[in-house]
Amino acid sequence: MPRPARPDERVLARRRAVGVQIRRIREHHNLTQLDVCSRSGIDVATYSRIEMGHSSPLLDTLIRISDAIGCSLADLVS
Repeated sequence: MPRPARPDERVLARRRAVGVQIRRIREHHNLTQLDVCSRSGIDVATYSRIEMGHSSPLLDTLIRISDAIGCSLADLVS
């Protein structure tokens, strides 16, 4: 089975920007990555990859992150 094509640079840049936004909001709420992970049930390695823009999270994962931080989903991706 062939591997999916790598996303183009525009998509990768937006993914990194979302990761930066998530980190900024988490830090604004004085939370560590471990805090968010324990509240959301996401493992630390996965969460770290999301913040670094190395992973493309599912919508369900973004909802769990927004609930754990206490912000709206729109705040995470704006």
